[in-house]
Amino acid sequence: MRPRILLIEDEPGIRLAVKDELEFEGFDVDLAEDGPSGLAAIVRSRPDLVLLDLMLPGQNGFQICEQVRAQGVRTPIIVMTARNQEADKVRGLALGADDYVTKPLSLAELVARIRAVLRRAGHAGGAQADGDVLRVGPITVDLRRHRALKGGTEVPLTDTEFRILALLLARAGEVITRDEFLDRIWGEDVHVTHRTVDTHVAALRRKIEDDLERPALILSVRNVGYRFRENLTVS
Repeated sequence: MRPRILLIEDEPGIRLAVKDELEFEGFDVDLAEDGPSGLAAIVRSRPDLVLLDLMLPGQNGFQICEQVRAQGVRTPIIVMTARNQEADKVRGLALGADDYVTKPLSLAELVARIRAVLRRAGHAGGAQADGDVLRVGPITVDLRRHRALKGGTEVPLTDTEFRILALLLARAGEVITRDEFLDRIWGEDVHVTHRTVDTHVAALRRKIEDDLERPALILSVRNVGYRFRENLTVS
């Protein structure tokens, strides 16, 4: 079955160009032209992936991300942001987006990112059958149920955040380089930078750390990467 993409974009030229490219690449594409119709389409039809412009009439992409995740919908979302708008990228990821692309769009990069996100989502589904549970201090990752908890309370994570957290917990105490995160989480065929890793880790920290000024769980290793703190106790 061909993956079905919901494209929510108000600019007709971009909408047509992206639709044509995705259909050529083997995807089925549904369209929405504004925020309210896009949100309704996500909830109603549950596509395999949502490609979401942030600046939409009626309801912007930030609001859509927040409402979709609040309703428990875990459909992967890639947001489209204006180039150099770093704050928009960070905010979109914090609200539940799985990845982002910048405008003007490179259609080849867009297709690669869509395939990577869909591949990660499929891989996560396969991991659920293992029944593994990772626990370090107050954090628990249930691979079988694809759930993350802090002190028994579920933490809503995107698929990318979940995979990053699972990798950190599985190797607690060990430094994981940014290059390894890129290879393990995004794959070698997708061109992303170290900044992408930092942005996703920052979004993850907002959800599990008590004090962002002094993170106690995910520790930075200067110029190298990150490690999850071992020997934590549950208070």
